Amino acid sequence: MVPMVTSTSEDMLKYIEIHKQVSPRQLLDVFPISSRAIAKHLKRLFEEGKVTKMGRPPKVFYAIFKKEALTPLTRLGDEESTIIERRFYYITPLGEIKEGVKGFDYWCHQQKLPVQKTAFEYIKTLKKYDALKKDNLVNGLDKMKNTFEKTFLDDLFYLDFYAIERFGKTKLGQLLLLAKQSQNRQQINELISLIQPTIKKLMSSYNIDCIGFIPPTVKRNVQIMDEFRKKMHANLPILSISKLKTPIIVPQKTLSKLAHRIENAAHTIVVEDTRKFKTILLIDDAVGSGATLNETGRQMKEKKLCKRIIGLAVTGSVKGFDVISEV
Repeated sequence: MVPMVTSTSEDMLKYIEIHKQVSPRQLLDVFPISSRAIAKHLKRLFEEGKVTKMGRPPKVFYAIFKKEALTPLTRLGDEESTIIERRFYYITPLGEIKEGVKGFDYWCHQQKLPVQKTAFEYIKTLKKYDALKKDNLVNGLDKMKNTFEKTFLDDLFYLDFYAIERFGKTKLGQLLLLAKQSQNRQQINELISLIQPTIKKLMSSYNIDCIGFIPPTVKRNVQIMDEFRKKMHANLPILSISKLKTPIIVPQKTLSKLAHRIENAAHTIVVEDTRKFKTILLIDDAVGSGATLNETGRQMKEKKLCKRIIGLAVTGSVKGFDVISEV
């Protein structure tokens, strides 16, 4: 009788199952093959969905992949499936991206929610918030007027809400948070490519002749506003706006009182430009209270730099004075 010979991949899988979390280095110590061969076997097991990968080089570990018993969204029509496929985007606590119909299945099971029923409720909620948009833009000027004694912007738009009731961050909210926290240019470019057509349409509609970018407070190797400026391809003058250094850096997102946010913006943002324009587009990544945009607009109006200021944020809050503390 010829003895059964198991493949190295199967032996490797059994070893991972016994030891729970295993690094390629551990496997190299056990199996008499090269590191390149180890990598090939792990890649095959990962692609076959038998193992999951945790971490990033140089520290990577592999574990047995536990499949979730997901319920397909079979009762949804083509329109509903298309909406979820296009709009749902979730980042797990482990930093994995789950999107579309499969991502929604995953999220529902994590939340212990009935998939079919929740899918219809999700679409209903999206439509409720979409009704507040016009030409894919949310008008946030009324929110600002209800927040401040005097508003210095002539218009304010968001490309989407940062989060919606019950379902949390929107796709744009998730992408913005991911782009800022990861500082990954590929993820930032994905965000920019998604919003660029709407921004260009807005610029054309309002005959924008200058763009201003709200400068960041927190120092990062890759600043999202810098990437915006490079990728916009607007061929327009860029307004000179500076963020002053203070003995202790206090980001707006850490301030919970409106008065403190106004004070912070008024004393740390400086519009240095003296050039004159007709309509300036002032861009920020997210609007919680709107204090930074409004105070920057105040300086622009006091210096008579333009006749009109259009504020634009990638995302904004639904309510009046609200705090978006993550971005």
